[in-house]
Amino acid sequence: MSRTGTRPFLDHPDTATGSRCDATGVTRVTADGAAWLASAGPYPRSTLAYWRERPDAPVVLPCGTVFDVVNVPSVFGRRMLDRLWDEGPGSGPVAVHRGRMLLFAAPGTAHRLPSLLEWEDWGSRGREDGESRAGGVPPLLCHGTPDAVTVPAPVGAAASARSASRWLVAPDTRHPWLPGPEILVWAAVRAARPTVRISIFPPPDQDANVYDVSRRR
Repeated sequence: MSRTGTRPFLDHPDTATGSRCDATGVTRVTADGAAWLASAGPYPRSTLAYWRERPDAPVVLPCGTVFDVVNVPSVFGRRMLDRLWDEGPGSGPVAVHRGRMLLFAAPGTAHRLPSLLEWEDWGSRGREDGESRAGGVPPLLCHGTPDAVTVPAPVGAAASARSASRWLVAPDTRHPWLPGPEILVWAAVRAARPTVRISIFPPPDQDANVYDVSRRR
C-alpha cells in the first residue's frame, strides 16, 4: 500500500505529479481512484455510472468508513502539505472546495484529531476569541461518521481555471495510503510553528515496536 502520487505542485494547485492530466492541464482521477471514492457511498455502482455520464460532476459522499476528511483553510492547508511532502510521508488525496482544503485521512481521524490537538496544547478550546492557543493552528473541521463531503468530479477544471471544487492530489489507486491523526497533528504543528522541532519518527535508540511510516512509501 503506497501513498498517492508524488509531491504536488503547490504553486500550481490544479495539477499534481502522479495524477492523470491531459494536454490542457485537466486533472483526472484514475478508474481505480474513482472506484475507491465510490466505495464510500451506499451505491458504488450507481456513483460510477453517474460519473460515466457526467465525469465533470462532483458528488456528495459519506465519511467514516472509507475515509475521513480534515477541512482546513486553504493557505494553512498549503503549509501542511509542504510539511507532509518535504519532511514527512506525503499525503493521501487532497482536494479544494470553496476556498478550503480537504485532506483525506484514515477513518477515525475526525474523532481523534481534535483531542490530540488539545492534549498537545495546540487546540482552541478555552479561547473566547476562537483563535488557537498556539497562535497559528486555526480551527480544523473534522468530518467523520455521520458527516458527508462534496467530492470533486473525476475530471477537474483546467489548470488555468479556478473552479470551486478540484483535486490537488487526485486518487489513483483502489488502496491509497491515508494519514492518521498523529501525522496530521505533526503537520499542523509544523505548519503553525516552523521552528518547532518535533518528529513523527522514533529516535534511533527506542526499543519499542513502532510503526515505520517510511515503509509505506
